[in-house]
Amino acid sequence: MCPVPAPTGGVPRQASLAELGRPLSDLTFVVVDLETTGGSPATSEITEIGAVRVRGGQILGEMSSLVRPSAPIPAFISVLTGITDAMVATAPGIGEVVPTFLEFARGAVLVAHNAPFDLGFLRAAATACGYPAPAWEHLDTVRIARRVISRDETRDCRLSSLAALFGSATQPNHRALADARATVDVLHGLFERLGNLGVTTIEDLHEYSARVSPAQRRKRHLADDLPTGPGVYVFRDGTGRPLYVGTSRSVRSRVRTYFTASEPRTRMAEMVAIAERVDAIECAHALEAEVRELRLIAEYKPPYNRRSRFPERAVYLRLTDEPFPRLSRVRSVGDGVTSLGPFGSAAAAESAATALLEAIPLRQCSTRLSPRRPTAACALAELGRCGAPCDGREGVAEYGQHVAAARGAMTADPRPVVDVLERRIARLSADQRYEEAAGVRDRLAAYVRAVARMQRLTALTCIDELVAAAPTADAGWDLAVVRRGRLVSAASVPRGTDPRPWVDAVVASAETVRPLPGPTPCASVEETERIGRWLAGAGVRLVRLDGEWSWPAHGAIRAARRFDVRFDGGLDSGFDRGFDSPTDTRRGRAPSSPRSGRSGRSGRSGREPRKR
Repeated sequence: MCPVPAPTGGVPRQASLAELGRPLSDLTFVVVDLETTGGSPATSEITEIGAVRVRGGQILGEMSSLVRPSAPIPAFISVLTGITDAMVATAPGIGEVVPTFLEFARGAVLVAHNAPFDLGFLRAAATACGYPAPAWEHLDTVRIARRVISRDETRDCRLSSLAALFGSATQPNHRALADARATVDVLHGLFERLGNLGVTTIEDLHEYSARVSPAQRRKRHLADDLPTGPGVYVFRDGTGRPLYVGTSRSVRSRVRTYFTASEPRTRMAEMVAIAERVDAIECAHALEAEVRELRLIAEYKPPYNRRSRFPERAVYLRLTDEPFPRLSRVRSVGDGVTSLGPFGSAAAAESAATALLEAIPLRQCSTRLSPRRPTAACALAELGRCGAPCDGREGVAEYGQHVAAARGAMTADPRPVVDVLERRIARLSADQRYEEAAGVRDRLAAYVRAVARMQRLTALTCIDELVAAAPTADAGWDLAVVRRGRLVSAASVPRGTDPRPWVDAVVASAETVRPLPGPTPCASVEETERIGRWLAGAGVRLVRLDGEWSWPAHGAIRAARRFDVRFDGGLDSGFDRGFDSPTDTRRGRAPSSPRSGRSGRSGRSGREPRKR
């Protein structure tokens, strides 16, 4: 893929605050504490709210109010908190206090000790008063303390214990404002500890885990100069050898998590310990980043990447080129060869082959047969599972009918196989032979999955050129140029910019492709499938289409939906769904612009078009 220069008037991309990181010292926090009549918002009510607004270690304001509940306060709650029915008799109701608190907390990060408890009551109260349930960003001092404080320092993480540890000027006493003030002191004490560990932004704090070793945390500087937008990152050791390739919508934020967050994969912790530098490639959008990741993994074969390292190991089934063709398991296929796949394993290929052979009597022997030299037939001929071309019972023409049926079931219409196996499943189920029926079902699913996958791949790899646009969250457009199933150019159009000059630029700068033999002539199978999933995303529009994009009207994609077949590696996501693209496949339409460019052929004769 070639980089696309921005047309005149292009707007540079502005990194978001979330990508840059928000320092804790610059944020406003509202530390809140509640007293209630019980432990559940469904059965209990708030009796007191106390909150303190702080920023940069300075107290900006305080709020405190008793709240009159609709029912008497239980006696044991009054003993615990000191709040009695007489005290709240003249207090405002929750409908008067909630608006005041929402205004007090506006624009701040909420902090509470055991935050799920307090936030649960606050959300329930806001909803009861007719306000939408607030989605506050929040911190829980209990959770943070459990990561930072050891048992040698304090026996537990109760507010009273932490307040004593950090020398709080306010003693917690189960009154809302006093407890909120004590929580402020605890929060500042925790921030001091975290600052010594290199946790200075709220993003770092959300990701922080005590299980990250100090040596691992010291490498956090490796992420400092990385781009903040979408791209690919490569961890390398001291010799420059690639260790791991990954992708993210925000490269800097993602790489930073390797040094600040707990990584459950032990191999990743080992990789970070070896890594000495991180390289990054900026990309126009997420699709380009995903495609570049696949290509780099296939090229470098990094030791810490488990998937996508060996695309050449995919398995195919093909019909051999001989007088009496048979199914053969191969690693690659050329042009003009009827094939099925790719399969992730030889076992999956064997299951699909067995399903096809249960319905169509192709020979299963591996001997090369000649119509002029008959040989002895095997047991399958006596069982009616083979027409026995070996001993002359079927000639080339008669056997060719089976080959034609197999070719049609592999490339176009799988119903001859599906119907036969469904009838067999029904018979086995009627005889209560459920385990055998399940085996047939699994083989049928493997076959349908393989045919659908091949048909989806073929639909894209037959298109000479396709230009598509996906809407972005900031009202711009992500552009992609695809040729024969390969992403050859990409760009991101800023908001408020006419996309038409960008379309011309992205096409003009696109990579020239030279097809190679095989079902995916210009890219790996995974790349083509990633592109297909992106094209099936919500709001994606076809801008230009040179050719047709369609699949057989009675193809395996319909059967896959019917059987709810899942595709290998989760690659079914979006690709096999019904499409609702607003763009007619016969006339590409540029996003937010008049019709543009070429027209493709209609795919309506005996085939199911992409648009429904």
